[in-house]
Amino acid sequence: MDGKAEVASSTWQDDLYDLLRRHRVTQFAYVPDAGHRRLIDRSLADPEVRSVALTTEEEGVALAAGADLGGARAVLLMQSSGAGNCINMLSLMKGGRFPLLTLISMRGEFGEGNPWQFPMGQATAPVLEAMGLIVLRAERPEEVIPTVTAAATMVFQGGQSVAVLLTQKLIGAKAF
Repeated sequence: MDGKAEVASSTWQDDLYDLLRRHRVTQFAYVPDAGHRRLIDRSLADPEVRSVALTTEEEGVALAAGADLGGARAVLLMQSSGAGNCINMLSLMKGGRFPLLTLISMRGEFGEGNPWQFPMGQATAPVLEAMGLIVLRAERPEEVIPTVTAAATMVFQGGQSVAVLLTQKLIGAKAF
């Protein structure tokens, strides 16, 4: 990646973190992922939020439900390969009518070289939709803030569960 793309990438991720904080998100649940590295690093450095490293993504679904019950706001950061781990737990959100905001760094699409990433990468949106989540996509840096703003409004004001897919066109394909 050239320096210009690196700066643009950092800018949208910093703007995204600031947006989440303006929406009073105080809990960041994540499984370590390079696609979310800037958000994770910022949340770890921010004394006003709690960052929780998960052992598996479905723990983040329960964390988000608990945050809502306690009057806080959470975001679940994960990679598309982890979305499959959450399917059963998403029934908690649907049955309990808990809001959920999840940002998903996509794999198994544009420029992917790892054959193991394709099955879940291709299934992510349809599976999440089948579990009742609204799925939005951001493919370019200028789409991230308006898309996540819309998602945050839908979640924190409308009480919905929304997944924003941060595509490989946006975050770049990993070398394999």
